[in-house]
Amino acid sequence: MIARTIRQFCVILLLAIGTVALVQAQSPQKQSPETRVQPAQSQADYQLSPGDIIKILVFQSPDLTLETQVTEQGTITFPLVGALKIGGMPVAAAEQTIANALRDGGFLKQPHVNIVVMTRLGNAVSVLGQVVKPGRYPLETVNVRVSEMIAVAGGVAPTGGDTAILTGTRDGKPFRYEIDVAGIFLTTGKLQNDAIVAPGDVIYVHRVPMFYIYGEVQKPGAYRVERGMTVRQALAQGGGPTARGTERRMGLYRRGGGEAVDTRTDLSDLVQPNDVFYVKESLF
Repeated sequence: MIARTIRQFCVILLLAIGTVALVQAQSPQKQSPETRVQPAQSQADYQLSPGDIIKILVFQSPDLTLETQVTEQGTITFPLVGALKIGGMPVAAAEQTIANALRDGGFLKQPHVNIVVMTRLGNAVSVLGQVVKPGRYPLETVNVRVSEMIAVAGGVAPTGGDTAILTGTRDGKPFRYEIDVAGIFLTTGKLQNDAIVAPGDVIYVHRVPMFYIYGEVQKPGAYRVERGMTVRQALAQGGGPTARGTERRMGLYRRGGGEAVDTRTDLSDLVQPNDVFYVKESLF
């Protein structure tokens, strides 16, 4: 009797679990804001820009098929109708413009035009300077930030510094913004400093600043200026003084007013780009 009751209870429990699983499977799943993906710009809404390479097809008129590039003036030359300005138009509006030109010219009664964007060169951002793969990269989504475009270009090269310059046009006026790339991800950094890019922008990553040390040091040469580096740390980068050298007789050549001047320095002073240190020989 007890065994029969246990079997009946197990059957009821399994049926209940199956019902709950079925309801969960049929209910719509909600994405959290953290995992929601930004939708890519649709083909019809994309605005054609100078440099874009497009393919134009006309229904039942294969002889009118054309692959062309939008000029700097935003125009194309289409068979039968000549020059048409489509730059700045959404793809759907450009299709209608070409169809209207064919119909108004008496070439086709009811033309159906389709435009396929082959290469979105106009909707691209140039990433130049000290990155792994410099070049032009299309904007596939909206609200793309500078750090994301640098990542698309392979990241900052070993010779790259912490500073990137963003230039472009905003509201018809030239725009220039200097970004501390490394500072964005530090605890003191602010995400809003990671600016949003726009089509036609140029990102330039500067070369890393260098300092130079020579004379009576173990490893003379050129070294990277690290954030907050002191003269004492710079001397350590060169391996320290040799047995004949002394840090008490170290000279510094620093540019000031366009000329390099010989000046005295304290070991706790901060290193500046293009500083040249000379470790002299000890007198004793």
